[in-house]
Amino acid sequence: MFRSIRWRILIPFAAISVLATLGLTLYISKHARRAYYDTLETHLISQAQLMANTIAPALQTQADSPEALDALAQRWAAVLDQRITIIAPDGTVWGESHTDRQEMENHLYRPEVQRALHQGYGSDIRYSRTLGYDLMYTAASIHSGEELLGIVRLSLSLAEIEANVSQLRRTILASGLLTALLAVLLALYIAQRTTAPILHLTRTVQEMAAGNLSARVLPTTQDEVGQLNRAFNQMAEHLEEKMDILAQEQQQLAVVLTTMADGVIITDEAGKVLLCNPAALRILGIRQANVTGRTFAQAVYNHQLIDLWQRCRQTGTEQRQTIEVGLPDIFLQAIITPLTAQGPPRILVIVQDLTQVRRLETVRRDFISNISHELRTPLASLKIVVETLQDGAIDDPPAARRFLGHMEQELETITQMVQELLELSRIESGKVPLNITPISVQEIIAPPLAQLRPQAARTQVTLNVALPDTPLMVLADADRIRQVVANLVHNAIKFTPTEGVVTVTATAQDDFVEISVADTGVGIPAADLPRIFERFYKADRARSGGGTGLGLAIAKHLVQAHDGKIWAESIEGAGSTFTFTLPLAPQET
Repeated sequence: MFRSIRWRILIPFAAISVLATLGLTLYISKHARRAYYDTLETHLISQAQLMANTIAPALQTQADSPEALDALAQRWAAVLDQRITIIAPDGTVWGESHTDRQEMENHLYRPEVQRALHQGYGSDIRYSRTLGYDLMYTAASIHSGEELLGIVRLSLSLAEIEANVSQLRRTILASGLLTALLAVLLALYIAQRTTAPILHLTRTVQEMAAGNLSARVLPTTQDEVGQLNRAFNQMAEHLEEKMDILAQEQQQLAVVLTTMADGVIITDEAGKVLLCNPAALRILGIRQANVTGRTFAQAVYNHQLIDLWQRCRQTGTEQRQTIEVGLPDIFLQAIITPLTAQGPPRILVIVQDLTQVRRLETVRRDFISNISHELRTPLASLKIVVETLQDGAIDDPPAARRFLGHMEQELETITQMVQELLELSRIESGKVPLNITPISVQEIIAPPLAQLRPQAARTQVTLNVALPDTPLMVLADADRIRQVVANLVHNAIKFTPTEGVVTVTATAQDDFVEISVADTGVGIPAADLPRIFERFYKADRARSGGGTGLGLAIAKHLVQAHDGKIWAESIEGAGSTFTFTLPLAPQET
């Protein structure tokens, strides 16, 4: 009924006080009026009896003289300040103090007269038709011995009595209202004192609900409200500790979800996405930055994942499946699990990107296949030479020397392959020390080009160099970078047909130098271009050219060890361009 405890205390208390005051006022007024009337009646009866005893002798001598009786009544009326009526035993009015007795009717059957005749006195309150207002009548019989001489009646207007009673009622009512007002003020004070700690507690709770968990209530009393405040403070401290722990755990969880490599999506039972980490957006190629609130189908756009999610929801069991998505071969491992913890049903979707693992597996298979292929040819050649020598060629000195020379060549090929593998392994593991010093690009490029010009001349390939006139100083290990340049130029000469052109250029950029080796050779197929820097990987056209297939892998790791980058651009049948970068050396001041 009342939304405020203050009004629940104040209004009932005030209503009870006012009603009690009004009831008490009415009760006291009623009983005061009755007591006033009873006292007045007793007083008037006493006066009537006194007057009856006093006028009895006069009545015996003046009963036949109405005028004398009127005068007697008027004298007593003046003394008593009341209306006096003297009545004969038969009810005839003998004397009257306030009106003409001749106009008055017989009073024998008036109630007060009847009572006076039967018991000596009587009284009654009624409206007087003669005077036109309420009167209190008292009557007493007049005797002379046993003889009834008459009846004397006194009457008094009640208007004054009612005025006195009204004044008393107003006084009582005023006192009652004043008491009620004091009671209401007391109730207001009590309500205020009672509700103030509760209001303070309410404001503190609202502050905590708004996020201020450090808000506390100051207990000001030792009563139940004070105990409630202290209990609330203890609860708030425990709650703040728990919230701090939950915030730390939530922050740690958010960091884990943000930084982890696996994609995580949590949905409700209806399929609405509740959580999606950045890895899931990246792995699934989701373009929307925020998919929370969308359905799982709207977020992932992959029917295999959607079907797997549906099976998990229908069966309530974990579902696993490897999925291939996208035009480039992207392999995903999807694990969809129902969360059975207490609370609303949830479904956890974990997406793992297996593309790199698959690629490494492919590289490993290709590595094994390539190294097997590279070793099979020299080993097969050695086996044939050994078998030929065992079959009698050893007895023919010229043939034996020729076969031994062939064996030496094959062994050199195997030795070179093993050395390059060991060197590549050392470079990848960071165990190769680099002597990095400032050196000009011209000094790096000149030695390998001088060594390879005879090879270019034999194959009728033009070898051009386009370098700036001013030296370009870089930070590099000269011997290692010369090895990179030699490998790139050697490959360019080897795969460029007769009358082709190989061009070596160097240009300065913002804080690095780009060194490029471009040829007009056969080019590299687009499918092979992303993998040419892998160990033993060769394009089909390159296999007939010999070599171990490790040169580009070694070049890649040497450039990366110098904080540089290397890449290739090629159009099949139109030549290739290999480019790598080296950091510029700081200029001397």
